[in-house]
Amino acid sequence: MSKEVLVIGGGIVGLCCAYYLRQEGHQVRVIDKSNMDQGASYVNAGYLTPSHIIPLAAPGVMKKGLKWMFNSSSPLFIKPRLEADFIKWTLAFNRSCSQANVDRSVRAIRDINLLSRELFPELKSAEDFNFQLERKGLIMLCQTQKMLDAELEVADLAAKEGLEVAPVTREEIFAMEPDVKIDTIGGVHFGCDGHTTPNQLMAELKNRLPQLGVKVQTQEEVQRLETQGDRIVKVVTNKDTYTPDEVVLASGSWSAKLAKQLGIKMLLEAGKGYRINSTRDLGIKMPAILCESKVAVTPMDGFTRFAGTMEIAGINHKIRPERVEAIAKAATKYYPDVALTQGEKAEAACGLRPVSPDGMAYIGRSGKCSNLVLATGHAMMGWSMGPATGKLIAELISDKKTSMDLTPFNPDRKF
Repeated sequence: MSKEVLVIGGGIVGLCCAYYLRQEGHQVRVIDKSNMDQGASYVNAGYLTPSHIIPLAAPGVMKKGLKWMFNSSSPLFIKPRLEADFIKWTLAFNRSCSQANVDRSVRAIRDINLLSRELFPELKSAEDFNFQLERKGLIMLCQTQKMLDAELEVADLAAKEGLEVAPVTREEIFAMEPDVKIDTIGGVHFGCDGHTTPNQLMAELKNRLPQLGVKVQTQEEVQRLETQGDRIVKVVTNKDTYTPDEVVLASGSWSAKLAKQLGIKMLLEAGKGYRINSTRDLGIKMPAILCESKVAVTPMDGFTRFAGTMEIAGINHKIRPERVEAIAKAATKYYPDVALTQGEKAEAACGLRPVSPDGMAYIGRSGKCSNLVLATGHAMMGWSMGPATGKLIAELISDKKTSMDLTPFNPDRKF
C-alpha cells in the first residue's frame, strides 16, 4: 500500500531513504533546512568501510577523551558543557566504552556495511550514475609497534568475521604506493573496503530524485510536530504544513531536538569532523588511515582529501585552526614530501556527525510514536551505511521483512 512519507533531512541517509521509499512505490517528500550543499555528507572521507567493525565506544576511548580534553587539537576532543543532555550522553558513553559493547556491535556493523557495499554499485548501475566508486581497499598506516599490534588485533577479529584483510609490510606498502614517500613501519590492508567522491553522488541523487517523483525542498525547517495519541498528525514548517502517513527523522545531529517534541529522549551529540582538499597531484593512489593521528586520506576524483578528528562541542560550525593544522601536520608526518598549503588549509570545511553513546546508529521505530521512523546516529559511518539505512527504512515502512535484524539499532535501547 502506497503511503505519503515525509523525510526530514537531506543528507546521504535522508536521500537514500527517499530513493528506496520511492522504489517501493511511496509518495515521498524530502525537506531540509539548509541548501543541501554542505555538511557531513559533503566533507566525509567517502569510505565504504566494512573494516570499521569497532564502534566508537570501545575500551579505553573515554580515558583518551579525558586525557585529550584540554588539548583542542587532539584526535578526540570533548568540550565540557553544563547541559543536562550532554552530561547524560557523557555518562552513557562512558558506560558504553566496554568490551561487551564491542562484542554485541561488531556483527551488526559488519552486516550493515556489507549490505551498503552491495547497494552502492547497484544504485550506480540502476540509475546510470557516474560517481567515483573504487574498490582498492584501505591501508592502515602505522608508525609505532604499539599501534601496529593494535591494528593487527582488529585485523584478526575482522578475518574471523569473514572480511578480506591482510597485514602488509612497509615494503609492500611502498609497492602499493610507488609515487609518494611514506613513513611507516607497516600496517594492515582491508581489501573489503571501497571509496567514493561524496559530492558526486550527492549531486546525482539530488538531480535524480525529482525525476523519480520525489519532492525535494530546501531551506525548509520543521518548527512543530503535532500529535494525537501516539501518531504525528501534522508537521509544521516555516513554509507549510504536512499531514504524512509516515515521518522519517534523518536530520543528523539535529534529530534529538525534534525527537524531544515527541517525548523521545534520544541521546545524541554532534561530532564535528574536518576536511582539507588538495587538487595538486600528490602521488597518493591508495585510501589510508594515518593510525596514530586518526586522519583519513582519500584519492578522490580530481583531488586528494585529508579528513578526520572528532570534536564533541555541541552544534556549531566553528572552524578551529588548531584542528585543521593537526590534520595538515599528520599528512606531512606520514607523507614527508606532502605539505598542505596555507590556501588549502584556509579552505578547510567541517561537518557534524550524529553520535550515539554506544557508537551505534538509531534505525527503526520508537515505541513512543507509531508513525515515526528514526534514521540517525551513524557517527563516522553515515556515508558508508547510507544506502543500507535507506533500504532498511523503506522495508520497514513497506511492512516487509528487513534485510537484516534491526535490534542492535533499536532507538529505544538503554545505555
